[in-house]
Amino acid sequence: MAKETKEKEKNETAKQNDGQKQAQSVEFPEAPQSQPVEGSGSIEFLLDMDVPVTVTVGETEMPVRELLQLGPGSVIKLDKSIDAPADLYLRDVKFATGDVVVVDGWFAVRIKQILGVEKAMAGVGGANE
Repeated sequence: MAKETKEKEKNETAKQNDGQKQAQSVEFPEAPQSQPVEGSGSIEFLLDMDVPVTVTVGETEMPVRELLQLGPGSVIKLDKSIDAPADLYLRDVKFATGDVVVVDGWFAVRIKQILGVEKAMAGVGGANE
């Protein structure tokens, strides 16, 4: 009861301060210890999720003036040779390399190398290859 009375007094004081807002402290009850639920560590539900994969065949930089002059038939020279593998990214982390191929009229990638966890995680820290 005493806690409720103090809280009401604080609320009344806050209302009386000419519309100024004041920070108030709040006491939260202790959360009970919960027992682990059987199977709660399972990642089964993740296995059917779709994730975006990006494939890059090269990059370049160009002035905006040149970019605005591009049109149908324009060619942009990239920084990789035709023999260099494409890079596969999961979000912004490079996780594999592969060759660009055509399958039934669609672009596809034949995986050449899956990068090790250390290599892929190095990309998370901002290191670019």
